[in-house]
Amino acid sequence: MQQFNVWFVIGTQHLYGAETLRQVEQNARQVVEGLNQAGLPVRLELKPLVKSPDEALSLCRDASHDQNCVGIITWLHTFSPAKMWIGGLNVLTKPLLQFHTQFNAEIPWDSMDMDFMNLNQTAHGGREFGFIGARMGLQHSVVTGHWQDKHSQQRVANWMRAALAKQASQNLKVARFGDNMREVAVTEGDKVAAQITFGYAVNGWGVGDLVEVINSVSDGDVNALVDEYESHYRFTPVAAVGGEKRQHVLDAARIELGLKRFLDDEGCKAFTTNFQTLHGMTQLPGLAVQRLMGQGYGFAGEGDWKTAALLRIFKVLAGDRPGGTSFMEDYTYHFSPGNDLVLGSHMLEVCPSIALEEKPLIDVQFLGIGDKADPARMIFSTPAGRAINASVIDMGDRFRLLVNVVDAIEQPKPLPKLPVARALWKAQPSLATASEAWILAGGAHHTVFSQALSLDDMYLYGEMHGIEVLVIDEHTRLPAFKDALRWNDAYYHMKR
Repeated sequence: MQQFNVWFVIGTQHLYGAETLRQVEQNARQVVEGLNQAGLPVRLELKPLVKSPDEALSLCRDASHDQNCVGIITWLHTFSPAKMWIGGLNVLTKPLLQFHTQFNAEIPWDSMDMDFMNLNQTAHGGREFGFIGARMGLQHSVVTGHWQDKHSQQRVANWMRAALAKQASQNLKVARFGDNMREVAVTEGDKVAAQITFGYAVNGWGVGDLVEVINSVSDGDVNALVDEYESHYRFTPVAAVGGEKRQHVLDAARIELGLKRFLDDEGCKAFTTNFQTLHGMTQLPGLAVQRLMGQGYGFAGEGDWKTAALLRIFKVLAGDRPGGTSFMEDYTYHFSPGNDLVLGSHMLEVCPSIALEEKPLIDVQFLGIGDKADPARMIFSTPAGRAINASVIDMGDRFRLLVNVVDAIEQPKPLPKLPVARALWKAQPSLATASEAWILAGGAHHTVFSQALSLDDMYLYGEMHGIEVLVIDEHTRLPAFKDALRWNDAYYHMKR
């Protein structure tokens, strides 16, 4: 993240004279230095004061063309007439945050005079800038609070992560090995519309192209990777050294190395597989996919490129915050009065970033799907805590981000015969309401499950891309949710 920066821009005007503008610049420098020392995920770079339409236009053009700039934060230290910003904002292509702050935290009751009032005009200068944003229909964010306040700093940090995620989305390449699972509807979508909306490009490769790279991996590289496995994981007897299925672990390591080499050579940070198109492969990639997700790659099964891209973007959005982020699927329910639960999993591919165990277990078990050799996989459970399940679906005229807040819980009992990684959660506000709302909204069966991200992150992500966001949480009531579906449909139809 250190190669990126966010430009910190002060809006003012020539009206106040040189001495006032020098004080504005001095205050801005102190604010930027303080924020940079606060542990923000992206470094702030202070830019020259913007005092005229030409300066605003030049700055916004430069930001739009600077590959290291992921966004702009504006602070209206004094009043800055907003008409002078129109030309610049019209050409700005980077995320915009208006930081509605001021240099002093409190009113200096005994010393405040008109010079102080003229210098510190954020309270109304910010409203002028806000008007032009609303008038131009800009997709931008606003944070109000003192720059030294921890909560304000955290909100700025969250916006920065969302800006980083947007940057990653615009440069993302998604590789599809094979097509979608046959006859499945929700994994389909308009890849051209997705590239226009999110920036990422989705392209397909034949499985044979991947197999050729996998087969080129040397035994020495495979053995070195398996040695790494030995230090990070536990093994069942069949998967351990000398076990009857040890070769399957070596085959999985070869797949991991070949898959990573292929993706890196093509510049892809997300990918999909399909168990129906595995010609030439020894096994359905399980352990390999889990390991690559753990390294930050996006993935989804059955050709689901929207979820694969979303996972990669959400991993960037999560950054180094505690908690993991994984491909997930609601698999089965536990109906019990007052304690309805959802068991989430997939055939094999759950990311170890959400593992409760310090050393997940590697096992090799039969898998009827795919008609290949028994695949290696990691087995683990998930820690308790607040989480989200998120899904992006193509509604034809727009993309919809659907989010359900859930509470993950630790397994109340062992699952000795279930050879896959899994998560267990309670859906908010209840399983009945959450599942009915999800189904009514057309939510996919594939999701991104994250214990690192929050609803605020989801709203920021949706706003930056201009997409619909629907939330199912403790406050959701079905009649109001159905109304929101109808209103949103009407809005987006009128917007077309």
